[in-house]
Amino acid sequence: MMLRPPPLLRLAPALALAPLLLLLTGCGGQAPAGGGKAGKGAKGGAAPVLVARAERKVVPLALEAIGAVEPIRSTAVRSQVTGTLLKRVIREGQDVRQGEVLFEIDPRPFRNALQAAEADLQKVRVQLETARAQVARYRSLTADQMVSKEQFEKINDTARALEAEALSVESRLATARIQLEYCSIRAPLAGRSGQISLHEGDIVRANDTGIPLTTIHQLSPINVTFGVPQQYLGALQRYRAAGQLAVAATPPGADEKPENGELTFLDNAVESATGTLRLKAAFPNAAQRLWPGQFVTVALTLANPEVIAIPASALQTSQAGQYVYVVKADRTAELRPVTVERTVGADAVIAQGLAAGETVVTEGQLRVVPGRAVDVRDAAGGTRPAAKAAPGAKEPKGGKEAAKP
Repeated sequence: MMLRPPPLLRLAPALALAPLLLLLTGCGGQAPAGGGKAGKGAKGGAAPVLVARAERKVVPLALEAIGAVEPIRSTAVRSQVTGTLLKRVIREGQDVRQGEVLFEIDPRPFRNALQAAEADLQKVRVQLETARAQVARYRSLTADQMVSKEQFEKINDTARALEAEALSVESRLATARIQLEYCSIRAPLAGRSGQISLHEGDIVRANDTGIPLTTIHQLSPINVTFGVPQQYLGALQRYRAAGQLAVAATPPGADEKPENGELTFLDNAVESATGTLRLKAAFPNAAQRLWPGQFVTVALTLANPEVIAIPASALQTSQAGQYVYVVKADRTAELRPVTVERTVGADAVIAQGLAAGETVVTEGQLRVVPGRAVDVRDAAGGTRPAAKAAPGAKEPKGGKEAAKP
């Protein structure tokens, strides 16, 4: 005799299967990716996509880094004499010319010292003239033995001492003239002045090692110093031997454009602490957009090779590597593995896997199934006419490799 389960127990399996049946029923209306119905406006189940052509064009081979702007020439202006600051001729942040007067120190003490030195020199010259006349007269008397030889030597020694004193006074006079000139502090180079630390009436001390009167930076031309990893040393030497290397420096800012310059310096040693090589580039900086102490984005162009490039948005990544969807002449998609050499801005340089003229999918890859049709759209959403195969294009075994650093 068989025992039958109660009615509630007989309904349990059916109740357990109900959610599963509802789930399967809900999923049954969806088409698998790339098959069945496509999105709104799709034709015959084709996946709507945007495409672009692989082009052969010049894409610069460049090294990017962060650089610091440095003036080619810079000087801290200090006084060479001690005195009272009489006048500030320039303003803070003013462009100055080489030799232009910046500050004036009270010249009266130095003018008095110059006049005293001139008077001393005149006095010594009179004494020297008299001593030389005595030497000439006593020389004739000595010849006639009317004056002893010892007396003549004493007079001659006095004349020679006055000659030495005259040279000393002339030197003191020249120093007094220089110190008087130092009362007018001039710009040693052309550039822009910085903050001025002293005011009229302050005491200025000679060669004060403290805060300078002001600092002048040369702004045009100007240098940018940056570093690149040491593994690029060989490429740098090779490309630099072939010609001058161009450098672009872009100041910070959303709308800033790069300044163009040339590589002028390659350090003779690698910094062991960072493993980088120090380089320096010079820029005309006519508009003075590069400022001392500023950090800029640097792009050092090694070469300008002609390569096969596609939009970087066409690249997809899987466990096997990078690939793209190629749209063939019959409007079907082909999954094509590619080797990407480098990415420059919005362009991806393809080393192997594509030929110039082939069409690749740039948007809509999630709905593309290899071997199935695609609906090529334009950016406005309309359907584009069928693309013609590029003349002479063949299925690539590997694109032409571009120059590598």
